[in-house]
Amino acid sequence: MEHSPNKKYKDSVFSLYMSNPNRLIESYNAIQGENYALDTPIEINTLDDALYKERINDISFSLDGRYIVLMEHQSTINENMPVRILLYLGRVLEKVLDQENIYRKKRIPLMTPEFIVLYNGQEDYPDISYMRLSDAFISQPHKNEEEPAPSVELVVKVVNIGYGHNEPILKKSKSLEDYSIFIDKVQKYKDSGLLLDEAIRKAVNYCRENNIMQPFLTEHASEVENMLFTEWNWNDAMKIEREEGREEGRVEGQAEGERKRSIDIAKKLLAMGFDLDAISKGTGLTIEQIQGL
Repeated sequence: MEHSPNKKYKDSVFSLYMSNPNRLIESYNAIQGENYALDTPIEINTLDDALYKERINDISFSLDGRYIVLMEHQSTINENMPVRILLYLGRVLEKVLDQENIYRKKRIPLMTPEFIVLYNGQEDYPDISYMRLSDAFISQPHKNEEEPAPSVELVVKVVNIGYGHNEPILKKSKSLEDYSIFIDKVQKYKDSGLLLDEAIRKAVNYCRENNIMQPFLTEHASEVENMLFTEWNWNDAMKIEREEGREEGRVEGQAEGERKRSIDIAKKLLAMGFDLDAISKGTGLTIEQIQGL
């Protein structure tokens, strides 16, 4: 299979698959224990970069004019998700609010925000857990009777959708269950010794033949194969470099070690054919530095 690098790095298989109102409502019902009808009004307002035309966050949407939901997918848990989502929320509110109204005296009614991370990586992780912005605070907030809690708090619900986890949720949402099975099939085929591109192709064929993620995979088969190949190679490259970096860090200075690891990552991603902008965002190197490699 011939792969062309996906310049829209954030356009993941998950984002493309879940950018469908019915799938979002079905998944939300399963995760939050709700029972919204599939024709409930929903507006997708996922953030994108106006310059690069790529997604900034995975999925954000408003539901029934009552909730605004930010949903992220991760194969490796990032403990900075609360602060990232805080920044995303500000951007989303800028999109959905009438900016002139915020300067009026009368209070603006806001949709209730909810934050969800869907995890399906290989590392063991609880079925349900929570991340809090306040966990990152370097000092404990002052507490008294008038101020019993942090002045700013944001709680992210982390749901493990890896195959074999959270069966009640997956059984209630065919969309989440199908996605879980698909990723599990790719991993199992890869673990059996197949090359990544063949593992992806075989998983796509298996799912199409067994009514899993149909008709999505029929419509987007080649696109899915390219995006997943890119995502998986990116994740593998970053994982390898993190492991090597831990060893190097014991003998090298931290600053020099970080710089060398960034260069090593960039070289490997260049060899894989990744877009310069994606490499720059992933390593912190400038375009000029990468071109110099």
